[in-house]
Amino acid sequence: MREAEGDDDEEIAPALKLPAGTKNYITPGGHARLKSEFEHLVKRERPHIVEVVAWAASNGDRSENGDYIYGKRRLREIDRRIRFLSKRLDIAEVVDPTLQPNVDQVFFGATVTLCDADGSENTYTIVGVDEADASRGRISWVSPLARALLKAREGDTVRFQSPVGVREIDIVEVRYESLD
Repeated sequence: MREAEGDDDEEIAPALKLPAGTKNYITPGGHARLKSEFEHLVKRERPHIVEVVAWAASNGDRSENGDYIYGKRRLREIDRRIRFLSKRLDIAEVVDPTLQPNVDQVFFGATVTLCDADGSENTYTIVGVDEADASRGRISWVSPLARALLKAREGDTVRFQSPVGVREIDIVEVRYESLD
């Protein structure tokens, strides 16, 4: 069983797609994590898997050799991830939130505390698409909420289209801080 040769144009998750013609904004911490993962794959994991595949190939019949089959599959996964990370790092534009001159307005890297109509408060940090993590309160700058918040100020009320319909939220606080 062979996989398709032309898997270079693989589909990436919709949440990781950038709008056409936009830059790949990323925080310094996010850039460092992507670069670290790239270097780990290139310098450690890929060479190790290549060794395993070479050893497995030397054992003879490859058609029923699990180490060989799964090693080759893992190698393709690693190569695919390396290509993805390489492209993302090439187009990355690092934006340090601590250097934002307009600290009273919401821009990339802002940490924003919001108050919902029911009075509950939530805090979100606007980050790059590669570092978004809802469980940590980090939302992509291309998300509907982040788009609605951009250029707003403390005390403003913004409306945005959420999955449950149009919502109104009040901006309680805007701050810029270094992200890990």
